[in-house]
Amino acid sequence: MTAATPRVLLSDGVLVVSGEVTIDTVVGVRRQGEKLISSVTSSLVVDLGGLVTAHSVVLSMLLCWQRLARRAGISLSFRGVSGPLASLAALSTLDEQFAGFGPEFPHSLR
Repeated sequence: MTAATPRVLLSDGVLVVSGEVTIDTVVGVRRQGEKLISSVTSSLVVDLGGLVTAHSVVLSMLLCWQRLARRAGISLSFRGVSGPLASLAALSTLDEQFAGFGPEFPHSLR
């Protein structure tokens, strides 16, 4: 089975992340996202529904994006968070850092 190539694109105020973000691909994906976030002037939703990995490098990438957005005065929120990624964020005590990760949001089991 081949890994799904990770992608980041901006569409109608939504930053869509898809594919498999790994330790080998995270830097490129992070930079793509940073470039797109820098082009936005208001709030932004990050859709993680197409993400096929739940890895600590994904959380690191999201923290980088969140820091960049805060410096630019952009509000980030997240949707489409998988159950495994939400669990990893909770285990790392990062779930409260990300709007859309907390227990009040339903998460898919994939």
